Amino acid sequence: MPAAEVAARVRESLASLKASDFKDAQVMEVLKLAQQLTDTMQLFFGSLDRSIHEEFRYIANYISRTREEISKLRPNDIKEQRIPVAGAELEAVVTDTEKATESIMSEAEAVLCMDAEDDPAAYKAAVDEAMMKIIESCSFQDLAGQRVSKVVSSLKHVEKRVTRFAQTMGVADADADEEESSEAERRRTLHLNGPAIGGPEKKQDEVDQILKADLDQNAIDALFD
Repeated sequence: MPAAEVAARVRESLASLKASDFKDAQVMEVLKLAQQLTDTMQLFFGSLDRSIHEEFRYIANYISRTREEISKLRPNDIKEQRIPVAGAELEAVVTDTEKATESIMSEAEAVLCMDAEDDPAAYKAAVDEAMMKIIESCSFQDLAGQRVSKVVSSLKHVEKRVTRFAQTMGVADADADEEESSEAERRRTLHLNGPAIGGPEKKQDEVDQILKADLDQNAIDALFD
């Protein structure tokens, strides 16, 4: 029952008692105090009701805004379209690269096995044909570039949506859990982050010095843990 209704009923009861023919001054004084207490409590509970109402309205608005932002994020599109398509494109890049590499190596090996002294003209024709096949195989990089561009576009699209959602909702990054932190530290220690963007971090001379260094078996095993 709302506080205002409770206070109204109490006030009605007090008014009914006052209307009765009470001659006792102490009873009338108690009724006056009760009336004052009722008025005070009505103000208190009334303000409390308004405060609670405002809090719930704020929560409702926040939930509504969250639902709207999640809808704009379009998670189903990301899950059912963007990510699967990007994965398929990357798999196709791997497949095309494997086929091209196999073709190039096969043709190069065939050229190495040829004997130019037996029939120079036939040798030249065979080499020309092998070179054309190698050049054709190298064209995979154009198709691979197109596929990778699609993947990058999808990733940027997802990044844009997630960034907008995080900024709108005021989401801050949580601390990495222990497993993620230990894995990141392991990768930094063992230099397992892959090639650096823009080229290798070390020159060939430095790499040669590392390879010439005496490494014990434990150090070698640690690279594969």
